[in-house]
Amino acid sequence: MPITTEFEYIKPKDMDEALHVFSLYREKAKALAGGTDLVVQLKENIAKPEIVVDIKNLEELRGLTLDGNKLKIGALVTFADLIESDLVKTRYPLLWEASLTVASTGVRNRATVAGNICSAVPSADSAPVLAVYDAVVLVRAIRGERAVSIHNWFAGPKKTALAADEIVTGLELPLPEKKHAGCYMKLCRYEGEDLAQGGIAVLAFADNTYRVATCALGPKPARCPKTERLLNGNKLSAPVLGKARKLILSEISPIADIRSSKEYRLHMAEIMLERALEIALARLSGKGPCYGENNIV
Repeated sequence: MPITTEFEYIKPKDMDEALHVFSLYREKAKALAGGTDLVVQLKENIAKPEIVVDIKNLEELRGLTLDGNKLKIGALVTFADLIESDLVKTRYPLLWEASLTVASTGVRNRATVAGNICSAVPSADSAPVLAVYDAVVLVRAIRGERAVSIHNWFAGPKKTALAADEIVTGLELPLPEKKHAGCYMKLCRYEGEDLAQGGIAVLAFADNTYRVATCALGPKPARCPKTERLLNGNKLSAPVLGKARKLILSEISPIADIRSSKEYRLHMAEIMLERALEIALARLSGKGPCYGENNIV
C-alpha cells in the first residue's frame, strides 16, 4: 500500500535542529525513528503530519549503558538491541524476556522501545515490564528537559504525557537493590508473532514483596496496587493465590475485539497472574524455567 499523505521531510543534523522543528510545528510534526508504527499510519491515512522529522541519525539518542544502578536506554535503541545485549540479559532479564515476544524478528530490528511507549497502544509489550521496574521516561524540548515516571506516562489509548514540542530522548530503569526475579506472561492467539491479547509482568522479591503490571487488559498499561498489597508480606500459598486471582479482576477492564472476548481475557488474566507469580518465585529460588521459556500462553 503506497503512502498518499503529503508531508515535508527533514533529517535534522543535531538535536537542536530537531527540537527547533518540533517547537515550530508542534502536533503537526511526527518523529521517525524505527517507523514500524508511523509508516503504517501514513499508509492508512491515520497520521497526517505536515512534517516528518527523521531522528535516526541523532547519535545522542543511541546508547544502552548501566550507569551506577540505572539502565539507560537511548530513544533509538531497538528491541533487537535489548535481545542482543548481555547486560540486559543478565541484569534485566525480565526486559529481555518481554523483548523476545515483540512482533517479529524484522519488526524487532526496527522498532524502538521509546517508540513502543510513544505509540501507547494498550497492548504494548514493553509497558508492564517498564512499570514493574519503575522506569522513567526522559523528554526534551527547547524550553528544557524533564523526567516522567512511567506510571504517569500513559494517559489513555494512544495518548501519553508527551507535550507537542517534546522529543523522548531515552528511558532509565533503576535496578532493584533487593534480590528479585520476574516473569512476563503473554497471551496470544497462536504461537509466534502476535499482539498481546493480555500481558502480565511480575517482579518477585526475596522479602515476599511483589510488583504486578498488565497490558491489553485495560485502556492503558498499569500497575495493580491492590493485588500487590494483598501479596506483599505473604508466602505464595494456594489461599493467597486464590484471593489474588479474584482481586486482579477488579483492577483490569478488558474489552472485546477481533482478537478476544472480554470474558476470555478476564478468565485468562487469573491464570496468567498465577503462572507468572509461580514462575517468578521459582526463578528467584534458582529452580524455574530459563527466561524466555514457558511465558507464552
